This record gives sequence, structure tokens and C-alpha cells, in this order.
Amino acid sequence: MLGGTEFVGRAVTDAALERDWDVTVFHRGRHAPPPGVRALTGDRTAGPHGLAALAESGQDWDLVVDTWSGAPAAVRDAARLLSGRAGHFAYVSSRSVYAHPAAPGLDENGPLVAGASPDDGGDVPYDRAKRGGELAALDAFGDRALLARAGLIIGPGENIGRLPWWLTRIARGGPVIAPGRPGAELQYIDARDLADWILDAAAGGLHGAYNTVSRPGHTTMGELLEACVRVTGSDAELRWTDPEVLLAAGVEPWSDLPIWLPPGELYDTLHRGDHTRAYAAGLRCRPVEETVADTWTWLRALGGAAPQRPDRPAVGLDPLLEAKLLAL
Repeated sequence: MLGGTEFVGRAVTDAALERDWDVTVFHRGRHAPPPGVRALTGDRTAGPHGLAALAESGQDWDLVVDTWSGAPAAVRDAARLLSGRAGHFAYVSSRSVYAHPAAPGLDENGPLVAGASPDDGGDVPYDRAKRGGELAALDAFGDRALLARAGLIIGPGENIGRLPWWLTRIARGGPVIAPGRPGAELQYIDARDLADWILDAAAGGLHGAYNTVSRPGHTTMGELLEACVRVTGSDAELRWTDPEVLLAAGVEPWSDLPIWLPPGELYDTLHRGDHTRAYAAGLRCRPVEETVADTWTWLRALGGAAPQRPDRPAVGLDPLLEAKLLAL
């Protein structure tokens, strides 16, 4: 496991350990590795010499899983190093690799972002970084490379803050701005379902690209927020507010009100993608109530303060703007 100590990487590591697999975690040492793994420490951003512990381990693996989302040169270096020492390479990519806007129902054969290169280094836009990572995996592993193109990922361990923000805000109670329509369909994946699918697919020898997301409408914005109210035991009152009112007040979709997008191209891109190939290959997505409840249990165990990735901005609606909207 390249990484393996936070969110998706940790979910993959935990799922592999639950199967009694022998797991090696290669990470930078910023977080404690999960109990039961063999830990190797190195910094992929330091170039090839940052992989010294991996190169000198003298070990071979059946499967390598990589979640890297920075400069794709880091994927390139690790994949080249491991291509003769690992049977399969699974790369957690993103549906952001599709050229924007992605039409509703777009499958894995849709047009991809241009200009991505596995040799890109430094500060690379997210979509190009993920496509460059894909190309690096394919270059090193060919038909032994599995590309899991995830969309929105939520669940216990989330270090972006989207579902944690909704849970903590709703737990405070009172009137809460609820964006758009309660029936707006959402498409996402629980990190644990993604992890299980990756391990099953890789063990089965699958390769190539798969859109690893729930079906569109697996849940709705209303079902998600109502689940937050139930699991927190809050007296929160959801105040459903028209998108036009929110946008006119300066609300930024996705960041100020996480997960939500108004109708349009971006909504179609994020919440209406094709899912059929991954479902045919065994992907199963648990009910939203379970994802919400387990995330709340995890948050409470942390004292309510979710971890935050340092390379991602904090999300959530400013209380002053919320008060202004509630007064309308």
C-alpha cells in the first residue's frame, strides 16, 4: 500500500488486513501506520532516492494500491520501481480525468483531459495529476493496471471535511440551510466500498478503467441530510432554499455547502456519471444511513474534530452568511 494511513488508503489497508492479507505500508511517517502492517518510510516527493526503503526491501508483492493525487511523476517512479516486483497495480483515480463538461451517463470511453503527462512534476491541476497517474500506471504495468475512477468519496476517516461538516453543523441544532431540492439525486461512494471493490477486482485480475461510484440517485440530498439529523439526535430544522437565492447571496456550491451542486453541467458531471461497468464487476454500495451513522460514530470518537488534509481548503458555510440567509 503506497500511503495507507489516511482515508481511502487507510480503508484499503484495513480491508486487506480484515482478509488476513500480509500488508506492507510505504508512507512518509506523518501518521502512525495501522497495527499489523509492515511499515516502510520514505518521501515520494523527494525523487527516486525517496523510494530507497521500498527499493531496498527485497520484497515482492501480489498487488500494489496507490492513491496519490499530486504530481504524477511520483506515481511514475513508484510504478517503474515495482513493475517487476508486483503482480498487479491498482490506482485510485478520479472521474475528474474526463474532459469537462462530462455529459450525463458518460462511461469509461468518454473524452479525457488533454495535456496530462506521467512526467509532470511540481504543482499540477488535480484533473491532469490523476490522468498523468493513470498513464504512469499503464506505462509500467500495462494490462496489469486497474484504474478506479472514483467520484465523491465519503465515509469514516474523511479528511476533506464534506460529510463531517454537515454532521457537526446539524448536531448543533436549530435552523439549517439545506440547499436546493430534497429530491436532488447524489452519486458518491463510501471509502470502504471502494476499498473492498479494489481488492476484489485486483484479486480477480481486472484491468483498465472503471467508474467506481454509486448509481445516480443511490441517495438524495434530502435523504443524506435527514440521516444526519437522525444519527446526531439533533433538533435541527432543515430550511430548503432555492439555488437562485443561495447563488445570489454569494454561496459557493460544493465548498460552502459541501456535496451540493445546483442543476447544470457541473451537477451532471459529478452526480450523473455511468456506473454500470463497475456494478457488473461486483461493486456494491451500502445505504447512505450506514455511511452517515458510521461517520458520526468515528467523529464522536475523535471528539468531534475531523482531520483536515493540509493541501485542501476547509469547507463549510460561514456562520455570518448562514445567518443572513436564514433571515431572508
